Amino acid sequence: MKVLVSATPVALWREIIHEAESLCGTQLQEEIEAYLVFMLVRYMDKPEMVKQIMATSFLEGLKLSANQREVVLKGVGDTCLLFAGLFPGATEKRLVKIGYFINLGRSAYSNISKSHNDVYGRLTRHFVTIMDVLQSTRCYTKECPDLLPLQAYDLWNESGSQRALGVLKQYTKATPISINLNDEDDSLIRFK
Repeated sequence: MKVLVSATPVALWREIIHEAESLCGTQLQEEIEAYLVFMLVRYMDKPEMVKQIMATSFLEGLKLSANQREVVLKGVGDTCLLFAGLFPGATEKRLVKIGYFINLGRSAYSNISKSHNDVYGRLTRHFVTIMDVLQSTRCYTKECPDLLPLQAYDLWNESGSQRALGVLKQYTKATPISINLNDEDDSLIRFK
């Protein structure tokens, strides 16, 4: 196990994200990685986020002016990304699947994206990969699966999560088949 020691929260989160990317066998785009690091720093001292009802905030955000809408929907997207990535067990306590947070978070980012290639457009498209990286921050070795077999299968089958597929392969030593893998764009709720 590698001990991470950095002088600032930004440097520590960057180091943690680099380790997690390595575990996932992926490298996030520099802008997405920076967004993720600063999002983690912003939410370090905001435990009240767990009390938020995301769907209500999403719908209320859609009614606001453009500037207010961006702030609220960015918060919804960020919170959903944090739940799906850092607190997947908390989703079960809310009696919803991680897919709820994936779909809602992607929809929130999509609704504030001004182009396919701006930061919110990329967060929409790469939401599952970013979630995989965040989930990998919880475990510093590949031999330490934090998902049970059925959880891993559901997550992979619903979202295409490569990390969940890897965890599933650890358990089964086989390649599973997908049943009804949703097309990414079918799950987006987009309003203009």
